[in-house]
Amino acid sequence: MTDHAEPIHRADPHQVSVHSKLNWLRAGVLGANDGIVSVAALVVGVAAATTDVGPILVAGVASVIAGAISMGLGEYVSVSSQRDTEHALIAKERWELETMPKQELAELAGLYRAKGLSADTAETVARELTSHDALAAHLEVELHIDQEDVVNPWHAAGASALSFLVGAVLPMLAILLPPPEWRIATTFIAVIVALAITGWLSAWIGGSPRIRAILRVTIGGALALAVTWAIGALLGVAV
Repeated sequence: MTDHAEPIHRADPHQVSVHSKLNWLRAGVLGANDGIVSVAALVVGVAAATTDVGPILVAGVASVIAGAISMGLGEYVSVSSQRDTEHALIAKERWELETMPKQELAELAGLYRAKGLSADTAETVARELTSHDALAAHLEVELHIDQEDVVNPWHAAGASALSFLVGAVLPMLAILLPPPEWRIATTFIAVIVALAITGWLSAWIGGSPRIRAILRVTIGGALALAVTWAIGALLGVAV
């Protein structure tokens, strides 16, 4: 008499990779970069159209407030979706361990064999980890998730909004403090230097080539400033 067939084990998305410890830092760098570029582009465009401080100040402050809210909300929604996915994966793995423990044990041993362990060693490791904390073992090896360290959307949103504000301070000061004839040039130089720093930081966080990241953000920022300056200048002449 044969045993009852156990449920067929579905394939798990083993390639999911979560770096929650660096999530807030990544959001912070991106927020600062966006604050620098978007606010600088706007105030440079207005400054190209008029030398009056009033319109420049109003446009800059509005951009800073709207941008910080937008960045924080966008990051919250994005990370919340990621967190929901992680919780769903954890719940799915817990259910599979409860309903098909044999298949899960065999899968865990197979994953360790794929990492280079011998069949006997992989089996021993899988059994010992399963007896200690089966869920944690599967989450770590299969999904690279630590259930005690799931991403926090509030941390990411706060870091993004705050860093946007910090980044926006630079172009605001650069456009308001110098005399009218130096405003645009000063802002341009300050923004390029600041973007080079954020580009280096983003590359350091992601472990990517520094020069490529710096060139990418500085060239992009320079183009944004040039375009908005040209539009502002044309509109200023037309008015």
